[in-house]
Amino acid sequence: MFSSLSDSLDKTFRNLRGVGKISEKNITDALREIRIALLEADVEFGVAKDFIARVKEKSMGEDVFKSIKPGEQIVKIFHDELAALLGGDQAPLDLNPPARILICGLNGAGKTTTSAKLANRLKKEGRRPLLIACDLYRPAAIDQLATLAKQVDVPCYTPDAGETDVVKVAKDALVWAEQQRGTVLIFDTAGRQEIDERLIGELKRLHAFVQPKETLLVADSATGQQAVSVATHFDDAVGITGIILTKLDGDARGGAALSMRAVTGKPIKYAGEGEKLDQLTEFHPDRMADRILGMGDIVGMVEQVASKVNEDDAMRSMKRMQEGKFDFTDFLDQMKMIQNLGPLEGLLGMMPGFSKIRKQLPGGSLDTSRLKRTEAIVLSMTLQERRRPEIIKGSRRQRIAAGSGTSLMEVNQLIKQFGEMRKLMKSPHKMKNMMRQMGGAGGLGNMMKGMGGGRFPFQ
Repeated sequence: MFSSLSDSLDKTFRNLRGVGKISEKNITDALREIRIALLEADVEFGVAKDFIARVKEKSMGEDVFKSIKPGEQIVKIFHDELAALLGGDQAPLDLNPPARILICGLNGAGKTTTSAKLANRLKKEGRRPLLIACDLYRPAAIDQLATLAKQVDVPCYTPDAGETDVVKVAKDALVWAEQQRGTVLIFDTAGRQEIDERLIGELKRLHAFVQPKETLLVADSATGQQAVSVATHFDDAVGITGIILTKLDGDARGGAALSMRAVTGKPIKYAGEGEKLDQLTEFHPDRMADRILGMGDIVGMVEQVASKVNEDDAMRSMKRMQEGKFDFTDFLDQMKMIQNLGPLEGLLGMMPGFSKIRKQLPGGSLDTSRLKRTEAIVLSMTLQERRRPEIIKGSRRQRIAAGSGTSLMEVNQLIKQFGEMRKLMKSPHKMKNMMRQMGGAGGLGNMMKGMGGGRFPFQ
């Protein structure tokens, strides 16, 4: 998300930092480029105009002109204003009893999946969420929610077939919820391709009956200029308390995030960056501002890894590496761990300076689907071959290639790279040098390009 905006801002601020003395013309020229970048990122015109005006007013101050590093001062002003535009501080959910959450939005935004993701997250936080299917129009919507509820092991209320009264469904669901002893009720409502009076009228009746503590608008981050009208209509109708942005991993522009928050004044509470049911994260405006400006989000990166990696398994693998006992069985565990982290580009995008590294990488380097081919090769090995890679010779390699649906060259390359990695692990001096290389953005980029013929190792 925001990759095109980040690239444009990086170029503008790089030029600004290179100027020894800042003039009003320097600032005006830079802000003109920034305004264009915001509009190209689908930020609503009025929002972009007001934002630039605030940045310009603060950038023209005497303390900036007299500063030793005026370019850095302007970048900080922009960062602070961007964080304020995105919402300032992270806004938690109001889960005081009775904790009821109404999920609304247009069709295709991902309401049903987001409802299940939210239930999954709240469950991991120690709460007892319940899912309630209130979409009585979209074919298979109820079945979809019930299926997702089973996957996250959360009770789900499903109305009788043919039921058309959404308020009656909610009334029956509240009786059911008392029996389930749930602490948070999540109502998944119906959507439409376009906002219509029937949808809004039904939503108003449901909202009036349920009286939710939170009314969350689920919005596709690729909505673009339509984002403002969508957010405004729903806010006027039911008074949304927050926004959940979906599909952040697939949109390079992301202007909807800036526009919706500015127009409604309601906080972005969560962001979905992937299709898996554990890929819903709290939205932290200051961290997102850091990411947009290429400063990374190390805290978010650590939180994401910690939540998805089993610490005992990681320590066991590390110990085997240090003892020089790391084999293909351990490697298979490592690949599964990486796949659980989600798209590599999203995770590495939290690293400071990664936007520059990404430009240096060959196309497809961050495609996690390549791990599937490597996984197929390892799964085609016998247990003995995984534990003793040195016995994998000619005929065995041909059998593995045939069994995995890959080429002999890919098998040979994997075994060669694995052998090189094992040698590296047995040399503490070389391992220290490699970790030192990873300390700088350039070092990491060079290592990525240099290993595996321009790909990540074992891809």
